[in-house]
Amino acid sequence: MSQDSAPVIRLADYRPTPYAIDKVDLEFDLTPERTLVAATLVLSPRAGTAGEPLVLNGDELTLVRIAVDGRELREDEYEASADRLTVKAPPAGSFRLEMTTRLDPAANTKLMGLYRSSGTWCTQCEAEGFRRITYYYDRPDVLSVFTVKIVAPKIEAPILLSNGNPVSSGDLGDGRHFAVWHDPWPKPSYLFALVAGDLDALEDEFTTMGGRKVKLAIYVEKGNAPKAVYAMDSLKRSMKWDEEVFGREYDLDVFNVVAVSDFNMGAMENKGLNVFNDKYVLADPEIATDADYAGIEAVIAHEYFHNWTGDRITCRDWFQLCLKEGLTVFRDQEFSSDMRSRAVKRISDARLLRSQQFPEDGGPLAHPVRPEQYKEINNFYTATVYEKGAEVIRMLKTLIGDDAFARGMDLYFTRHDGEAATIEQFIACFAEASGRDLEPFMVWYREAGTPTVTIDESWDEAARRYTLTLTQETPATPGQQTKKPRVIPVRFGLVGPDGKDMRPSGIAGAEVNGDTLILTAPSHTVTFEGLPSRPVPSLFRRFSAPVKVRQSLSSADLIFLLANDADSFNRWQAGTTLAMTALVKATQQVRAGQAPSFETAPIDALGKLLDDPALDAAFKALLIAVPSENDVAREVAENVDPDAVATAHLAYRRTIAGRLEARLRAIVEADNAAADQPYVPDAAGSGRRSLANTALDLLSITGSAEAMALVRRRFETAINMTDRMAALTILVHRGDAGAEAALAAFFERFGNVPLVVDKWLSAQASAPLPGTLDKVMTLTQHPAFSFGNPNRVRALVGAFATSNPTQFGRADGKGFGFVADIISRLDAANPQLAARLLVTFRSWRSYEPKRRAQAETALRSIQGKPQLSRDVADILERTLA
Repeated sequence: MSQDSAPVIRLADYRPTPYAIDKVDLEFDLTPERTLVAATLVLSPRAGTAGEPLVLNGDELTLVRIAVDGRELREDEYEASADRLTVKAPPAGSFRLEMTTRLDPAANTKLMGLYRSSGTWCTQCEAEGFRRITYYYDRPDVLSVFTVKIVAPKIEAPILLSNGNPVSSGDLGDGRHFAVWHDPWPKPSYLFALVAGDLDALEDEFTTMGGRKVKLAIYVEKGNAPKAVYAMDSLKRSMKWDEEVFGREYDLDVFNVVAVSDFNMGAMENKGLNVFNDKYVLADPEIATDADYAGIEAVIAHEYFHNWTGDRITCRDWFQLCLKEGLTVFRDQEFSSDMRSRAVKRISDARLLRSQQFPEDGGPLAHPVRPEQYKEINNFYTATVYEKGAEVIRMLKTLIGDDAFARGMDLYFTRHDGEAATIEQFIACFAEASGRDLEPFMVWYREAGTPTVTIDESWDEAARRYTLTLTQETPATPGQQTKKPRVIPVRFGLVGPDGKDMRPSGIAGAEVNGDTLILTAPSHTVTFEGLPSRPVPSLFRRFSAPVKVRQSLSSADLIFLLANDADSFNRWQAGTTLAMTALVKATQQVRAGQAPSFETAPIDALGKLLDDPALDAAFKALLIAVPSENDVAREVAENVDPDAVATAHLAYRRTIAGRLEARLRAIVEADNAAADQPYVPDAAGSGRRSLANTALDLLSITGSAEAMALVRRRFETAINMTDRMAALTILVHRGDAGAEAALAAFFERFGNVPLVVDKWLSAQASAPLPGTLDKVMTLTQHPAFSFGNPNRVRALVGAFATSNPTQFGRADGKGFGFVADIISRLDAANPQLAARLLVTFRSWRSYEPKRRAQAETALRSIQGKPQLSRDVADILERTLA
């Protein structure tokens, strides 16, 4: 389908389906190339719709049989195509529709619907994959009770899984066997799942707070069960946490997780049968980094938490996607904060939002947290829906308070259990629980764009009065030229000369809720009375709103906050602001042909914090982690020259390394001294390694023989993948003479572990070196690489496009052209993967004119290809608009 003919789906056009589907019976007769699916649907007309034609969705389907109430339909009674089935005159009352479709799972490279992954049959149905299995109302507001029978060759698929609880199983006497599963909880089709294959299982059990025992199993490819231990531990901790914090108890007899190697997403929350990309299940110290362990913990929790926020209560339509995803991201963030360091987690979440969602909000792909229309729903699984959606939930909690938020969540779970809900229904629960009018808060859901809050201050010494003027403005975004003011919670502190918060005798000019100012108008002038001296303002503590802040604090004020602020986030923010100011200035100097120069006082302040034993090692690592080149480019915003940014970035890191060399070396040597300690992926150990590897990376910038010897030693003696991978990346990125030998040794050791090969590919693809593009092109021919595996593509091509700004944005335009060619190649086989890779061009208009023209040429080359998928055509149209 061309983009011009793709229909625009609008929220305003929502209508319920003419028929309800009360019950679904499915029988799968699995073979790799000719699977038959027999579906029996029990349908009933909704009020006033009896006799209307029944029109069901399909996608690349072949209909073998159709009957109504046991009677085969004549050809003139229905119309069937690959993408639609119409029964022209259904019975007036309830009726039974029987259909058989024929599928070819082995040829399904789109990895949507039913497909094969390393010999295993599996499904992915969100958002619209079920229609690739059978004709159906493939939308989230049609909730049905499913019973599934799976028949398969026993030797190929001894494990047969689906949603719900197991009912029966047995042999069929011809080398085939069957299993029947029943899910008692009504669900939409996107939550359907099936897995059949020869798999190993790690088994355990969990006793719920109600005393019910739940059988747990994580299914993996043969030999990988020991690598699922941490995932199982994460699952059990997630189940316990959800009971304690949200009062949510699991509701089936079994909970199964399956890890597959070919998967477009991170994981999928199908009711009782979560299907995961194996990246988020498999781990041991030999193959997984600290970041991998943290990712497994978070994603396992996220998908489990969906059992209530997504499964038991789903979304009425795909416009409400943030209702399940933003809410569940908020829940998994809270879980990770409780499992690890809340301060470090909050900083990490803010960094992710700024690096992924802010550019989305500021470019051609901007859309509201709840969009008003779409052409391809797969393209709205975005940072705006997920990460910004979570921030909106967090603001709601800040706005109404913890107790009212808890009451609102309880009311939501009680009132809408078993329903497909909307954002309005969700927010109404919190309005009722808090007694607050939350209609103004809905602007966050309805309008795109990142607000900028500009802050001006004044101090009246005689009156002991401090005044802040806070003005908000949200820029125009596609389709929304004018913006309403947002409700913005501003957590604040007024830090006095002794480093402690001062308490004013009175506050006027805005609503105040404890330590939070509530902005509701375009501008507020807030006065703080009765202060003994001029404070240094600490605003948006804990990143209390997803906004950009423009504030003219002096370097001295920022250094003071860095040293003294009681809020960890704002201590980090002060350091980041100092670094970003220096980097933007240095980039301008490079563009003007000048040598970059830097103040040393902020760097010396960082050095003092490194000496503070009271600070967490992970927090120290974040303090000395320089904003990325992409972060700097985003701040420069216009006429970006990646080479100038890189030159400034390198000079700044070299200055830090020179100024703090002794401290950095001491950190690395202290970590080396602890190298014989057993590896534990907990917060303390992860923080220590993060600090040491960040320090080592900075030291390597000097290029000194001593520093590079430390790097080589770490690579050669590392007892865990975190340290080994950090050292390998440094060697490769510095162009060290020993880098090729290290890469060869690494691959010789881990070349048979695909997830580690991904790390090996990414280290090379992200190297900021002139020969990297040629290296990446060569690696696409490597036996370990496959265009058919999304993880390999993301590891190589994705890492090149997202983590290597100088080489993706090469002055000759070849980086843009290479990625555009890969997108065109992928589009026919896997449109979702191609479209997600295309998003890397979202900020192309921010480049300086020459690169901007080259990026546009690359995009136009994709546009000129025939038969573009709807996924790619949609992103391309909006990117070029």
